[in-house]
Amino acid sequence: MMRQYELVERVQRYKPNVNEVLLNKAYIYAMRKHGSQMRASGDPYFSHPLEVAAILTDMRLDEATIAVALLHDTIEDTSATRDEIDRLFGLEIGQLVEGLTKLKKLDLVSKKAVQAENLRKLLIAISQDIRVLLVKLADRLHNMRTLDVMRVDKRRRIAEETMDIYAPLAGRIGMYDICEELEELAFRYISPEAWRTVKDRLADLLKRNTDILATIEQDLTALFAEHGIVAHVKSRQKKAWSVFRKMETKALSFEQLSDIFGFRVVVEHISDCYRALGIIHMTWPMVPGRFKDYISTPKQNDYRSIHTTIVGPSRQRVELQIRTYEMDEIAEYGVAAHSIYKDRGSNNLPEELSNETNAYAWLRQTIQALSEGDSPEEFLEHTKLELFRDQVFCFTPKGRLIALPSGATPIDFAYAVHTDIGDSCIGVKINGRVMPLMSHLNNGDEVEIIRSHALVPSPAWESFVVTGKARLAIRRATRTAMRKQYSGLGQRILERAFERIGKKFSEDDLKLVLSQLGRKDLDDVFASVGRGELPPIDVIRSVYRDYQDTRTAHKIPIKPDEEGWFNIQNVVGMIFKMPGRAGNTKNRYKITNAWQDNTWRHSSALPIRGIKSDISVHFSPEGAVPGDRIVGILQPGTGIVIYPIQSPALAAYDDQPECWIDVRWNISTEMEERFPARINVIAINSPGSLAEVSKIIADNDANIQNLSMVHTASDFTEMIIDLEVLDLKHLNRIILQLKEVRLISDANRVNA
Repeated sequence: MMRQYELVERVQRYKPNVNEVLLNKAYIYAMRKHGSQMRASGDPYFSHPLEVAAILTDMRLDEATIAVALLHDTIEDTSATRDEIDRLFGLEIGQLVEGLTKLKKLDLVSKKAVQAENLRKLLIAISQDIRVLLVKLADRLHNMRTLDVMRVDKRRRIAEETMDIYAPLAGRIGMYDICEELEELAFRYISPEAWRTVKDRLADLLKRNTDILATIEQDLTALFAEHGIVAHVKSRQKKAWSVFRKMETKALSFEQLSDIFGFRVVVEHISDCYRALGIIHMTWPMVPGRFKDYISTPKQNDYRSIHTTIVGPSRQRVELQIRTYEMDEIAEYGVAAHSIYKDRGSNNLPEELSNETNAYAWLRQTIQALSEGDSPEEFLEHTKLELFRDQVFCFTPKGRLIALPSGATPIDFAYAVHTDIGDSCIGVKINGRVMPLMSHLNNGDEVEIIRSHALVPSPAWESFVVTGKARLAIRRATRTAMRKQYSGLGQRILERAFERIGKKFSEDDLKLVLSQLGRKDLDDVFASVGRGELPPIDVIRSVYRDYQDTRTAHKIPIKPDEEGWFNIQNVVGMIFKMPGRAGNTKNRYKITNAWQDNTWRHSSALPIRGIKSDISVHFSPEGAVPGDRIVGILQPGTGIVIYPIQSPALAAYDDQPECWIDVRWNISTEMEERFPARINVIAINSPGSLAEVSKIIADNDANIQNLSMVHTASDFTEMIIDLEVLDLKHLNRIILQLKEVRLISDANRVNA
């Protein structure tokens, strides 16, 4: 275990004027508080915060961050309190320690809502001080290094959590070394057999290529020296997880991989990077499509480097990264490198560190998404989408650079520029050409969004956008549009409900009872009624407290005529005849307010165009087709369910007249929309009977949606077939033709 003076010496190597008093005090305080506590490995517990502090000294962080690392478990696991830490170490360190304490119990694999809420806390704490994340990553790295002592199931849970959240976070803030080590350790426990296999293959490959790698290093170093460039050249091998991921995503075998080995060229100045690149390309041929300049266009996490692949010595493909020492330090330490240079004084700050880090700006943008997601699950989805994507760089017509995940579409681009632009997007020009909105963008594309405020985002966009911001915005716009539809429906339902009882409908009266209804505004009331969450009778009783519900029209003792109709001049609503159910010889009746004096009131009925209606409309299991008399039933959480008036299922709503909605077909002769209907076919058991049924349906230009054998005997089979037909005439024609077939005993519509 590292001694107190050793820790101080580690910090002094990169910060000679270190605050020794602070480090000594934090060391002694944490050691005393943890006392005789032991880790699962049997080591003293204090060894863990000490190792976390050591990892942070490798990042060359300030003594305040090192002190926080020593103290990060004290509030959680010992008798230490926030007040005591504030008093001894100051408010800044106290806040950081408490922030880490709140994040201690992250459960990022199960319980999505808890997972998302903890991730919110983590990102909010990071947005306030990046050192929270640096300590958290060091904490996780040491835990992963000592994961062997845990139970197998716990190892896997922690490894999955690391692969899902911590490794991507390290990558997004540019800390590639920590990111790679976390991925490698997580891979070992998530897929131990795959990890072992790839590791063995890599070790064997390195053994066979050691001499070639040394030769290439020497050739490159000599070439640069010949042209007066001081460069440090070092070979490196891809990690097992990186190799395995590439094999999986690109469906390649191990032998097909050509970039397992790479070389890093580190030079003094940016100009040397481009000189070195020119010399390399003049000496060996470049592999087309394998050149990337992240110096002129840095990644969002501040990563800068030139990447190229050449056919080098011995005709080997050689992957090269060319960068300055500062760039190399940023690639290793990420945002931590900024604090390193800041401590050296602003005059020594390299050009690439003079502005605020892009990686930290990404964190702030992610925090902004907290207010955009309506649920923790949506926020979690958004954040994971942002963590796992590589990038493409596109431009607005005015030259503004927009960084997007790979596979991004113009819709993602529009929302990245501004939410209003995404919401009003109707088309796109890519490099001056009109292109589909689902096109994939490439590096360097100039994207011009065509806008119109007359339309709203299509819910279908969600299926092909890749950014969390776009997905959340589309969902929000869809919910807003749906709420508007439900609000309009609810207002019409209330107007008719008030009219039905002879009372005046007034929005001013409704505003006075909002608190009684538990709603914040009129739109909320209307939408709740439209969704079926708030019965109209409750609204009526809130406005007219003396109102008594006397709805007994379905018990009116008047006999129907021969066709089953009641001809009543002074009763609001028309009563439909319902067939008797088994064991019940009496006719059942139903009221809807769509009928009056035997005439259909087109002005008040809701037009239905099947499942493609603007309002959330569904059909009952037995279906309904144009030509049927239909009724709509408002069901909470579902919308309006359309039933044919003869459906026995309507009996369940006898005592709920407020659920009944006026509906009518709105079908033109030019339309070829199809509607669901269910038929029952009894066929004789004989070869070809099912083929006969299918042929008749196909010949009549209908579609079989579903078919099930509900009863099979030795001499016959009963089938239930769900069809899609144009209308009632179309359905009846099919049924008549089925009945005429010799192999079919009977055919009827279900619930007819």
